[in-house]
Amino acid sequence: MARRLIRFDLGESYHIYNRGNDKQPIFIETENYKFFLKKLISYLPKSTIEVMAYVLMPNHYHLLIRLVKPLDVSKTLKNFSISFVKAMNNRYAKVGHLFQGEFKAKHVNSTEYLLHLSRYIHMNPVFAKLVATPDKWKFSSYIDYFEPRTNTITNTDFILSHFRKAKEYREFVEIITGLDYDEIDKSL
Repeated sequence: MARRLIRFDLGESYHIYNRGNDKQPIFIETENYKFFLKKLISYLPKSTIEVMAYVLMPNHYHLLIRLVKPLDVSKTLKNFSISFVKAMNNRYAKVGHLFQGEFKAKHVNSTEYLLHLSRYIHMNPVFAKLVATPDKWKFSSYIDYFEPRTNTITNTDFILSHFRKAKEYREFVEIITGLDYDEIDKSL
């Protein structure tokens, strides 16, 4: 098996993402999204990994994480994926792959990149024309920036520390509503 080329270093941030095999849906019904998040919380304890942003889309997901304590991220996310796929296959009486291979990971090497990536993640449902504004998509961390929820995986502190108030972050994110998604996607 090929070895992952990216190293996960303590204190560094990463963009983690994956999509459904053959671009097929990962999530069939609302309960699947909730189950994914519940399972993710159990595999990525807040004391070890900060999840700064996430979005679960019908056929893919994005996570923006920072490693705060030593952890074999590749092994942990592999185990998470296997567990999720087994549960989904069992629920829907299926066999085989759900994801298009292993998750992808990119090192986030600057604060500017991290902030733009958080915006890209939160705007995904808007670009996909699933909702008109990012706060309408229930399966995203965007809501956590303005209305903290109980039992959330999101840590908003680092991103919000770059804005005077949450309203500024909202303006930063939503200003790109009229831009071309493909151009933004290529720049990340």
